[in-house]
Amino acid sequence: MPRVAVPSRVYYADAAPPQPGPPARGRGWRVLGWLSVAMSVVLVGASLTAYGFWRRLDGQIDREHVDDRLGENRPAKLNNSLNILMMGSDSRAGENARYGVEAGQRSDTTILLHISPGGESAIGISFPRDSMVQMPPCEKKNGAKVPAQFGMINAAFSNGGPACTWRTIESLTKIHIDHYVEVDFAGFKRVVDALDGVEICVPRRIDDPKAELHLKAGRQVVRGEQALGYVRTRYVLGDGSDLDRIKRQQAFMASVVQKATDKGMLTDPGRTYGFLSAATKSIKADDRLTLSVMQKLAGSMRGMSAGKVRFVTVPVQAFPQDKNRVQFDMAQAEPLFRAVREDNKLPEPAPAPVVAQNGVRPVPPNQVKAAVFNATAMPGLAQRTADQLAERGFQIVKVGSTKKRYPRTQILYGVGAERQAARMALAVPGHPPRPWASAKPGYVYLVIGRDGAMLSGQNAAVPKVAGEVRADRDICEHS
Repeated sequence: MPRVAVPSRVYYADAAPPQPGPPARGRGWRVLGWLSVAMSVVLVGASLTAYGFWRRLDGQIDREHVDDRLGENRPAKLNNSLNILMMGSDSRAGENARYGVEAGQRSDTTILLHISPGGESAIGISFPRDSMVQMPPCEKKNGAKVPAQFGMINAAFSNGGPACTWRTIESLTKIHIDHYVEVDFAGFKRVVDALDGVEICVPRRIDDPKAELHLKAGRQVVRGEQALGYVRTRYVLGDGSDLDRIKRQQAFMASVVQKATDKGMLTDPGRTYGFLSAATKSIKADDRLTLSVMQKLAGSMRGMSAGKVRFVTVPVQAFPQDKNRVQFDMAQAEPLFRAVREDNKLPEPAPAPVVAQNGVRPVPPNQVKAAVFNATAMPGLAQRTADQLAERGFQIVKVGSTKKRYPRTQILYGVGAERQAARMALAVPGHPPRPWASAKPGYVYLVIGRDGAMLSGQNAAVPKVAGEVRADRDICEHS
């Protein structure tokens, strides 16, 4: 029998791999908000799959080739999720010139949009621009080399554009990024107007001549210049800190997503196309975000609602050398990053734990000899699940993969292992165990299909983070 190697360790057992039968103006606010444009392009696009407008939209997107500037030692792709890096640029080129003069361009807003496998939920992770981080070496478009350096995270964009920010986020999180979208603010007004305005909520009357912003207190809909002024203002709202700005940014994006995913928008192809046309004219993306990729993404996300979209900020703590800077709180940030990396959650809610059947009393986990097999195309899935089971006391005797792919996860067992299989069914709910004639006596086999293997008691794929914002909440809760 061939041995099966796995990333961190190798297990062996005498049993052969299972072959189961058929499965049963302040710069910080210059770009705040228009990343919701990119977010909404992704979410709203699903409604256009039946109308044939994609090719016209596709021709409006400015694309850049970045693959050869991302480096060789990139994080592995561990699942079928989609990770899109969204950046806001404060460039004053072209139509942006009327908003002042600034040399070059910066990215003061960086968000990683993670779409879970199956397209059933999404989370936007904000990276505070004042975060002090180690940045990898980068290469500019003209081939100039930028050495590795330690500094504020938004310096990566200035050093080498989107590709450098992409490399930096991957190096910090070990999350494989699939695509990037860059948005400037010239088209922001067009997009907001295409939505017929966006609802905001402010705690008091606002008069900010620098941002051309004049708002009454409370709930209201903003359009055009007022919307742009709202996302540009800095000192008249909150405490002026980057973290406080991010909270309002997330509230604004939540409102845009709520408006963009409203049934009135999604059932009106004319309005939807008008919105997406305005949006695609305002974004830049990598050249692998092709028409076919967008169509596939749209199809997988059909049915996405605002309630399944949330926004969080990377947990941070004070940077000791400078009170005006922060650093990642890795004790809290790493579980968030790991959950995104290893997101194998089912699209549907996890079913209730399987109760021992026919009066079978489960044995303790340490009496279960289990083999775990990956029957999907997602690398590393069996190993990660086996590690989780081992932490709960199960005896993992083998980790491997099957040549055949299966849509559903199965728990199989050999002669004399009925009670052991009952324990596995409690640990991996929703998959009633069944006997397998080819199984080794006393052994249990967990064969992971495309529907995943969520262990009982696990949180959702991406854990809750303090201060997170859900897109379906009342906008005034975030003001």
